[in-house]
Amino acid sequence: MKKALITGITGQDGSYLAELLLAKGYEVHGIIRRGSTFNTRRIDHIYHDPHNNGETVHLHLHYGDISVGETITDVIYNVRPDEIYNLAAQSHVRVSFDMPEYTGDTTGLGTIRLLESIRKSKIETRFYQASSSEMFGGAKPPQGLSTPFEPRSPYAAAKVYAYWVTRNYREGYQMFASNGILFNHESPRRGETFVTRKITRALAQIVAKKQQYLYLGNLDARRDWGYAPEYVEAMWKMLQLEQPGDFVIGTGEAHTVREFLTEAFGYLNLDWEAYVRIDPRYFRPTEVDYLLADAAESSQQLGWEPKVRFHELVRIMVDADLELAGLPCPGEGRSILQEKFGGWHRWESQVVSMER
Repeated sequence: MKKALITGITGQDGSYLAELLLAKGYEVHGIIRRGSTFNTRRIDHIYHDPHNNGETVHLHLHYGDISVGETITDVIYNVRPDEIYNLAAQSHVRVSFDMPEYTGDTTGLGTIRLLESIRKSKIETRFYQASSSEMFGGAKPPQGLSTPFEPRSPYAAAKVYAYWVTRNYREGYQMFASNGILFNHESPRRGETFVTRKITRALAQIVAKKQQYLYLGNLDARRDWGYAPEYVEAMWKMLQLEQPGDFVIGTGEAHTVREFLTEAFGYLNLDWEAYVRIDPRYFRPTEVDYLLADAAESSQQLGWEPKVRFHELVRIMVDADLELAGLPCPGEGRSILQEKFGGWHRWESQVVSMER
């Protein structure tokens, strides 16, 4: 049985990746921060209490923090995983302007702490670094492996640092260390302050008459949006190759926030302009206008292509948030998942309902 260690296991990507690896027969270990409250709702459906006799436990959680190198080294040395997926970070771009030092510490230095822990532990493992399309920033689209980075936020700059130290350790210490430059990927498990989930959740609250307006910033920002469960499969595929490398993952099509609003509200026959208000506080000091993946080379290497497209993604998210609010939904999102996925993938309301 292979062992995998996931930092950021309680996040959107971490929870999907844990599901995928468990379905593939892995023993999965996750690092969570110790706190006075539990923040494990995205993985509660796959976690089994080890105190329950008779249950075989393949998901194990360890306390640790990527801002503290000693705790990371202890976990890596004791678990000795075959694969390590670094998904932990302060990942909200707008928040990184308000908390630049913390963002740099977790998103940037956290990566080198992990790489140093691997080196010092002298274990044979494969390392995945979650890089971001935000690293391209102001670069002209489409952006691919040959596109120079032009970061436009503390978050993006920290990710560029993490990208290069991953390459340095791969080349300097012959580590199997790969960067996955993932363009925006969304789902019903997306954090509620990220714009896509903010829209679909607010839409459900408006329909339920619990919210009157939705406040947003730049509606002209254009992004390459994909479906998160497919992107974690690409992460896994990167670590199954014979050689490590750097990869770009995206759909190859981009849409504005305004288009997302039109698609989401139009799905319920509503005019978004009646409900949306612009709040200058949500604009970034330096904006990123247009991110579009040039992923052809990476897709060919990995044998990976996205199944869920933009309008389908929106329907999946709207349906899930309507159900979360206790409202009837058109059901197209559920039908899309049933048609395109099987095996480990499940209808999202079974998970996001835990947020109530």
